[in-house]
Amino acid sequence: MNADPVFEQHRPRLFSLAYRLLGARAEAEDVVQDAWLRWHGSDRGQILDPEAWLVTATTRLGLDRLRAARTARRHYVGPWLPEPLEISDAPGPDQHREQAEQVSLALLAVLERLGPEERAAFLLKEVFDYDYARIGELLGHSEANCRQLVHRARARVRAERPRFEVSRARHRELLARFMEASQSGDAAAITALLDSHARLVSDGGGKVTATLRPLRGAERIARLYWAVARRGLGLQARLGTVNGEPAILRHHPDGRLHSATLAVIDGDRIVELLTLMNPDKLPPM
Repeated sequence: MNADPVFEQHRPRLFSLAYRLLGARAEAEDVVQDAWLRWHGSDRGQILDPEAWLVTATTRLGLDRLRAARTARRHYVGPWLPEPLEISDAPGPDQHREQAEQVSLALLAVLERLGPEERAAFLLKEVFDYDYARIGELLGHSEANCRQLVHRARARVRAERPRFEVSRARHRELLARFMEASQSGDAAAITALLDSHARLVSDGGGKVTATLRPLRGAERIARLYWAVARRGLGLQARLGTVNGEPAILRHHPDGRLHSATLAVIDGDRIVELLTLMNPDKLPPM
């Protein structure tokens, strides 16, 4: 693509919107590319507000791709988790916490359960602070209907978010304790860290061995980690970040990344574990 100063000015915002809509980096990049092609072929003299035009194009292209992706993901082997933007061995500074929360895999996984237009309306309101009239123009709905879309989306997101926040330091402490317990297969220690109704979701995509359905219950999850530890795969674990969130990164003896696990923590217990295992979603490190 040839550089275009106006488009390049808005590219980060467009990619941010597309990624939050789709939960997949490559698909978001494709949407931004398609938006650029439309921008390149447009009559610029008729465009009074380039940002509004570009956001509208990106939203509509993203919605089309999201509808197609949701159909394709029904045939995905096992649970589908969003593709991370970035996986790092670095712990991640506290000042990036707000940004990390906006692109957290846990939040993106919740958004995946919304309808496409609910998801778009929620993001445009909550992340990009658009008013309902503008959201209505973007989505082709009345202002009242957009209010309902956002209201329903907020209610669903709120219902699945932790009730009690924890500090980043506490989050890392609990995650480190879980890492140590799971590495050794200490079922009692694992159970003590988990909420009794905790859920484990593993995304292997049919490429590696992973649970084909979410696993529920602290004792069942503890037994799984006990069994894995007994197999002695020789995996090395350390804390890092996924999209800026604390995560457990497990590596093969040759250094290849085996998996990345994030924890949703409510108060002093882990309520959900999200593990990315599909090698297509794990970059070489």
